[in-house]
Order: sequence, then structure tokens, then C-alpha cells
Amino acid sequence: MKVPLLSIVAAGAAMIAVSGPLAAQGTSPASTVRPKPLPVRSDGATTARPKLQTPADTAKAMAQADRLAIQSDLAWTSHYNGAINGEVGERMIAAIKAFQKDHGGKDTGVLNPQERGALAEAAKKAQHNVGWKVVTEMTTGARIGLPAKLVPSTAADQNGSRWSSSTGTIQIIFTRRKDANTTTIAAVAEQERKAAARKIEYSVVKPDFFVLSGTQNLKKFYIRGQIGNNEARILTVLYDQATEGTMIPVTVAMSSAFNPFPSSKDFPPPRSKVEYSSGIVVGPDGAILADRYAIDGCGTIAIAGFGNADRIAQDDIHDLALLRLYGVQAMPALAIGDAAPAKPSVTITGVADPQMQNGGHAVSSVAATAGQAPENTLSPAPASGFSGAAVTDGEGKFLGAVHLRPAQVAGPAAPAGQASYVSASTVRDFLQANKIAPSGGTADAKAAMVRVICVRK
Repeated sequence: MKVPLLSIVAAGAAMIAVSGPLAAQGTSPASTVRPKPLPVRSDGATTARPKLQTPADTAKAMAQADRLAIQSDLAWTSHYNGAINGEVGERMIAAIKAFQKDHGGKDTGVLNPQERGALAEAAKKAQHNVGWKVVTEMTTGARIGLPAKLVPSTAADQNGSRWSSSTGTIQIIFTRRKDANTTTIAAVAEQERKAAARKIEYSVVKPDFFVLSGTQNLKKFYIRGQIGNNEARILTVLYDQATEGTMIPVTVAMSSAFNPFPSSKDFPPPRSKVEYSSGIVVGPDGAILADRYAIDGCGTIAIAGFGNADRIAQDDIHDLALLRLYGVQAMPALAIGDAAPAKPSVTITGVADPQMQNGGHAVSSVAATAGQAPENTLSPAPASGFSGAAVTDGEGKFLGAVHLRPAQVAGPAAPAGQASYVSASTVRDFLQANKIAPSGGTADAKAAMVRVICVRK
């Protein structure tokens, strides 16, 4: 069950409201069975029953980064329509139940590992379909989340920037303004409210920001504005009602990602011009499995000791890439058999960044603890350079390939240095889809490991 959007509300950050009360979540009729009597102690007093843990209790026990990721993913599947802030409330639990019901499960309000995996997969597909990314607006430095594939046309001047679709059905406008009407939030909100042809369906004015939503010339709109540095900065999202199904989750994500006055700590560190990662040889003829993110934006991709490689395929959903070295033969390819049962104690084998080994290029292995699927977390995170490394169990069976980077959520970013791995079954599917036979080869992960060098312009 997907919750329709009518208006956007605020709770510390802009929140999108539903068009009515959340639909019933399948509550059970009142029981006619009498509760069992409380047990009696030897002194004649009764013993209170322990309080049952609620779905909210379970969510509150999670790490902040996990709650943020769940809220973000639920927003992208159109089930959650609140601020992506990691706070647990009825809105978040109702969204989890709605997702469970939509996928044929029991609406417990607590995601099991299989449901969490399905949610993460669905959210990542939704982000990929619209080209979601967070950009820095060139005139002010504001941080804005954009559906880049939906709004490929860009224009900018000293007053801000505009992104739009080729036909103008979707428009995203960022403006900066400094005049007599920008001294207070209320004044700026009133000025936006009175713009021609706007029918306001919801508005909220807080001391530090305002939100308006409604219709404008048959389009839906969402506006959020803030004041700082003696000027107003306003984000406006306009879209045809026919695109509402696509734009609802995008607008939820944008409302939480918008940061009009960021500080230096809000910016991710720039990607290095030369970045090192690990690659797994998966074919004797030079086929190499790599981490797609680690080689993103590379002008040149080189394999240390062999030469330049071409990227011949990639999976944007699971962040896998397939590289090809030409003119090589009989490279020791790693045997990637059927997925082995996940175990808590694992070994990560890769090639650490040269700075981590005094300029060296040795293959090394480190021990780690693996979390439960679907997150497949690794703790502690391995050193820089281990993105794309192989994860194996105590018997040397391949479990997956390492991802080493911050989590991508619609709202605040999770802390850097998190590590996880893509499962062996997902790797097998990717290789088979690209006509690479994953079976056979060596069981020696060190022998099948190479250093991948990305050179960016």
C-alpha cells in the first residue's frame, strides 16, 4: 500500500503529509479470551509480566545510521513521507508495515533480513531510475538533491540555478534573493504565497524556514525557503500531475537533502585524482571484477603490473563493474562457487593503498566480523584500497566482494568508513549475465587479487 501525497509538513526538517489518515494496518478485533492470571510469589504478591517490546522499541535500539537508511529506503519506495532524520515515530512504523503488506508479508512493523534486503534493493533501483545525486549549486554552494536523469537541462545566473526536463514537465528552481522582503521568514513566505496562479494547500512557517505546497497552473509544487547570511534561499519543485507517482519519493528525498547554507563539514571529501582499489581476477583471459564506485569518473583505469583495462560492464544497483585486460593469458582466476552460508568470522583479501604499506603493492589479508544479511556489514572496516577485495570464510570459500564507503541516503549522510560486501550469489549472477563462467579456477584469493588504479582528470 503506497501512501498518497497531498502536502508537505515540517518537523525540524520539511516533511511531506499524506492526503488523509494512514490506512488501517490490519488491526485485530478485541479478544474475548480472558488473560491468564499473574503468577503469585511465595509471599502472596503477584509478579508483573514483563513489558513486550514494540516495533518502535526495536527501531530505537538500532544505530542512527541504520534508522536513517531505513527511512531513506522507505521514502524511495513511496511508503514513508516524513523527515529523514533517524527519529522513530508512528509514521516510520506505519511505513514499515505498509511495505511489508505490499510485499505479501505480515505487517509486524519489524523488518526481517529478507524484507530489509528487498527494501534496500527496491530503493536503490528507484534512485538509479531517476539518477539521484546531491550536487553543489554553483552560485551559492547550497547542497541540493537532484533526480539528474529527469532534469538534464541546466541553466544558472547570479540569482541561482534551474534544472528541467526537456519538455518542461518537471522543473527544479533554486533562487537567492536579498531585498526589503527578505528580512524575516514570514515575509519571504508571504511573498511566495502571493505568486500568481498558486493555490496553497498546505503551509507552515517556522522561525528558521517555511514550507508551501499546492498547485500552480495545473502543476504540483513544493517550496522550501530559509534565511541566512542576510539573504533568502528558496527551493521550488514543479511537476505535472501526470508525473506525480515518480515525483512523490523524489520530493520527499529532496526535502530532507536540501541544505541551503552548508558548512564545510556538510561536504563530502573530494574524490582523489588517483584512487587505488582491489580487483578480483574472474577469468583467465583478463576479466576482473571491480567496485563500480571506486572507478567512477576515471579517465584511465590501470591494473598494476599489466597495463590499462577497459570497463566492459557494470551493475549500478549492486555497484559491481567488470574490467577487461587484453593480450593476457592464464591469469589465476578466483573460483566463485555456489554461495556459501554466511559466517560471522571472515577474511578480507585485497591490496591496501600504497600509503598504507610504505609505497608497496603487496596483497594482504585481514580478519573481520560479518553482520547479517542483507547489510552484510564488515567490522572493523578494512584499510583504504580494499574496495573490491574478496571476502572468504574459514574454509576459503568466496562470500562476496567488498564495498568501502559511506552509505547513500536521501537525508544526512552516514559516517564514512563503513564497509559491507556484495554476496557471492549476486556476483555470480552479474558474471553469468556477462558470459563469464564463475566456477573453476583457484581457491587462493591472494593469487587472484590485483591492484586497480583509477586516474581522474
